[in-house]
Amino acid sequence: MDEVNVSNLNSDIKKVGEEIIISKEEIDSKYFYLLMKRIFDIFGSVIGLVVLSPLFLIVAYKIKKEDSAGPIFFSQERVGKNRKTFKMYKFRSMCVDAEEKLEFLLQHNEVQGAMFKMKEDPRVTKIGKFIRRTSIDELPQLFNVLKGEMSLVGPRPPLQREVDEYSMYDTQRLFVKPGCTGLWQTSGRNEVGFQEMVRLDLYYIKNSSLLYDLKIILKTVVIMIKPNSAY
Repeated sequence: MDEVNVSNLNSDIKKVGEEIIISKEEIDSKYFYLLMKRIFDIFGSVIGLVVLSPLFLIVAYKIKKEDSAGPIFFSQERVGKNRKTFKMYKFRSMCVDAEEKLEFLLQHNEVQGAMFKMKEDPRVTKIGKFIRRTSIDELPQLFNVLKGEMSLVGPRPPLQREVDEYSMYDTQRLFVKPGCTGLWQTSGRNEVGFQEMVRLDLYYIKNSSLLYDLKIILKTVVIMIKPNSAY
């Protein structure tokens, strides 16, 4: 097994194999886990939305103060379980015409594979830099969890253009619902390349359990308080 070259990976996944093959039938047969995970998602998202509502109002005010013409929320079509598409919600952290500018920035992509990341992305607003670094921009995805389109924990929901570049191996990420957080988000995030992200996601899917989900959620809370390399 090859060691994943990221310093702050969870101690229990310091070694993740190059090839992780997942049986979709085996995943779908975990009836009790999937039922309990859905119940956990519903209660978790409702509690989160209630408790975090004051933070939502503060962030909304800051976004509008910096750019009153733009919307507070940003929605984007993402690919979920079994390639089903849905609208994913986030706090807007970029300028209004960010999507139009992306085409001209693709040449500056700083990660390999089917994913775009740029540390000094000129489209990001001032408040956007803060909410992205602390992952606060992701909190509206609790609405997606409540609707059943996402889970609290799971693989990062990809864009369709990213999925179009997937290999058969990469598509195994689409066997489960995408999550608000996951091993990638808590394991170096932007220091982790695309292939490493896939390996982490498949490791999570292979070893998923309610206890593992809780562990990832607790680590996510810690990262929101003490941000990692997110940008």
